[in-house]
Amino acid sequence: MDKLEKIWRFPDLRNKIIVAVGLLLVTRILSHIPLPGVDLQRLQVFFQQNQAFGLLNMFSGGTMSNFSIILMGVGPYITSSIIFQLLGMIFPSVEQMQKEEEGKQKINQWTRMATIPLALIQAFSMLVILRNQGIIPQWDVLSLSIMLISVCAGTILLMWIGEIISEKGIGNGVSLIIALGILSSFPEQIRNTAALVSSGDLTKVIGVSSFLLILLITIAGVIFVQEGQRNIPISYAKSMRFGTNGGISNHLPIRVNIAGVIPIIFAMSLLVMPGVISKYLENARTPWLRQAQNL
Repeated sequence: MDKLEKIWRFPDLRNKIIVAVGLLLVTRILSHIPLPGVDLQRLQVFFQQNQAFGLLNMFSGGTMSNFSIILMGVGPYITSSIIFQLLGMIFPSVEQMQKEEEGKQKINQWTRMATIPLALIQAFSMLVILRNQGIIPQWDVLSLSIMLISVCAGTILLMWIGEIISEKGIGNGVSLIIALGILSSFPEQIRNTAALVSSGDLTKVIGVSSFLLILLITIAGVIFVQEGQRNIPISYAKSMRFGTNGGISNHLPIRVNIAGVIPIIFAMSLLVMPGVISKYLENARTPWLRQAQNL
């Protein structure tokens, strides 16, 4: 309660939180503005049955299953950021730019510019997949252009909102948009859980209670590991007057989990890849490929 009281006591902090919350609400409104010409029921069934696209839909906050104007979310922007991070490991000139303030600004500008073609490519690929599934009807050049421009503009708008949250709000804007997108599915999950409990079936009640207990233990374990760190003691020698020596003691904190959630996201992506590959091999004409798909 003291923390909440301080938030409203200091105008600067209060304004930052209001800006961040207001812009995050705008992103949730945008996620429910659909593009025209799609069977939403078939679309939602498709994402429920396909693990890979269900994972993408979760990280996009349901924007894909809603076929909204921010269909691709901030995915193209993240892809562009990763590309330039990897280029810094390959090309020494880019690595040197990443260490300089002016160079960082140039790389940020290049990242924004590269987001546009990546958004167009990813949006077109997604539209082709949905068309092949019969979810989107055949399009002409005009309708395809409208959809691609709308989705690309939605991604750029989200990227801009994320940067405003980072600059004038509180926290990392892009991370908050992704986190809110994942949390957006919680009300539906809570409603489904409540329906199971209210059914009166003792087995289901025990199952839900066990799940909630495991959930709490998992959350506590994640926080415990995430906050854990090893303090390495460091002593600095210091010359003092009259021939005496002194020193300054400090410590270097080494976190247990340095990489954050990135390895988890990659691991989840790798785990769904075999299922995705097997889907493509279902109708293969080569016998051994069909056998590999079954395996």
